Amino acid sequence: MCGIVGYVGTKDAAPLIVDGLRKLEYRGYDSAGVAVHAGKGIEIVRALGKLVNLSVALEKHPLLGTTGIGHTRWATHGRPSEINAHPHASGPVAVVHNGIIENHVALRLELEGLGVRFLSDTDTEIVAHLVARELAVAPGKVSLFVAAQAALRRVVGAYAIAVVSKDEPDVIVVARSGSPLVVGLGQGETLCGSDIPALLAHTRDVVFLEDGDVAELRASGVRIETVAGEAVTRPVKHIDWSHVQAERGGYKHFMLKEIHEQPEVVEATLRGRIDLAEGDVYAGEMGVPPEVARTIQRVYFVACGTSHHAAIAGRYWVEQLAKVPAVVELASEVRYRDPIFFPTDLVVAISQSGETADTMAAVKSAKAAGARILALSNVVDSAIPRSADGALYTHAGPEIGVASTKCFTTQLAALLLLAVYLGRRRETLPKERAQAVLQALWETPALMREVLGDADYMHLIAKRIAKATDVLFLGRGLGFPIALEGALKLKEISYAHAEGYAAGEMKHGPIALIDERMPIVVVCPKDAQYDKTFSNIQEVCAREGQVIAIATRGDEQMLEVAQHIVWIPAARDEVLPLLTVLPCQLLSYFVASLKGNDVDQPRNLAKTVTVE
Repeated sequence: MCGIVGYVGTKDAAPLIVDGLRKLEYRGYDSAGVAVHAGKGIEIVRALGKLVNLSVALEKHPLLGTTGIGHTRWATHGRPSEINAHPHASGPVAVVHNGIIENHVALRLELEGLGVRFLSDTDTEIVAHLVARELAVAPGKVSLFVAAQAALRRVVGAYAIAVVSKDEPDVIVVARSGSPLVVGLGQGETLCGSDIPALLAHTRDVVFLEDGDVAELRASGVRIETVAGEAVTRPVKHIDWSHVQAERGGYKHFMLKEIHEQPEVVEATLRGRIDLAEGDVYAGEMGVPPEVARTIQRVYFVACGTSHHAAIAGRYWVEQLAKVPAVVELASEVRYRDPIFFPTDLVVAISQSGETADTMAAVKSAKAAGARILALSNVVDSAIPRSADGALYTHAGPEIGVASTKCFTTQLAALLLLAVYLGRRRETLPKERAQAVLQALWETPALMREVLGDADYMHLIAKRIAKATDVLFLGRGLGFPIALEGALKLKEISYAHAEGYAAGEMKHGPIALIDERMPIVVVCPKDAQYDKTFSNIQEVCAREGQVIAIATRGDEQMLEVAQHIVWIPAARDEVLPLLTVLPCQLLSYFVASLKGNDVDQPRNLAKTVTVE
């Protein structure tokens, strides 16, 4: 997730672009850059780190011109650095890009074979070279618009791009496929941005581009065609949001926005990593060479908080699919005892920030013992990935809400990919089952959208339990880490006391708490543990507990025992956690919101725990 801004008109472009990027800094803050047509050609200024560093660089090297593009980066390919910052250039062309080019490796090899020299590690630079080569076919005769269309016909993946050329000083060409891009129509000026906040200071009349659209922006307006060259018309919409509403995409809080972004970011995490035909996962993104995967004797997960709950699901998947013994440890416990690691261990360190102090300390202990380290993080080139032997990155983009939501589900998706990858390398997972699991995972974002469509019902349930002082969450198997996560979310932002328990442990203590005043959220989809979990629900009902069931649509038995039922679509057992967690997140959000709590910044909590 990155931020793009473009401007063509009569005003000085650079300050307007930087101001727009400031409104989009929540989309990325690894680096930033601006390219402006300065009369004789394109001039570029880039800076590592937050946007303030770009402002300082522009004070030293002002860019004067009325056409330009800018970018604030959240790294996906290539570590955060000035050389990897956007815009990227080739010949007369400069490009900014948000998304992931799936076939970037093949295109890079092809272009290098043709003598192209790459200056960065990014997939974006490929687009600049492709457009420049199309322009070079017939110099002066091929427009930037046509060259961009031709270049994008070769690209596979998700992108929103903006391109400028020194030969067309009053034109920006933009395109989108799978990544958002909005065009703003002003008086004698046209803008583009990854999100509405970048445009509101200049216009409230916008055009939302659709997948496959390529648009030519001039000060006088915009024309749109498809990548294939078919002319299309998109409606102009008037936006009346405030600036604050716009930053949140119209949602009341960032957390709610991020809950609803989960289908998109899970798709981004899967994109380019799955081979459905072969039932396999591409090795280049795993950080574990095949020869290492075959010799692993134990997978040792270390993590804290929400990442620890994802690790518990990872343990189930690794044992079920790869047939490797797996353990899960709280990183904060590992660092204060003498853990036993072996050179044949794969230690998977999970941290959304890549900076968690306790997890980093556990990594150091494991590394000292000769274990192989795989970092699973959302932040490219952060401390834990830098210390690891390999890194498997999620593509959740920046998460502003302190209570993690989309980072959790992308961790789940990445861990299931890891389990399939290990199973295929170790020949413990047949091709047919791997195909079925990966197909189900590929279809999961669509099912997530279906579950999120019932958010209003979760709001209704939240009204019924908002005054509860104690809530119990129960689950078995892959439902157990979701019960833990649901309880944690409720504690974090609503300040209600909540406990997550393995359903089979209910009779070993928690059953004593159950009475007619206690809400019990039970994760009970139609999976391998359904019958046993349903039996636990009956035990709750016998004690007059108030059951809120997360169940598979069509489960008529559940209608007889639960006071409230949140339906999820039928799906394979392996992918159910990505669906069952969504009602838990929504329930916690709505309870906290009803209480008037600061949902995005709950008391006493920090986004990243970098101290003991």
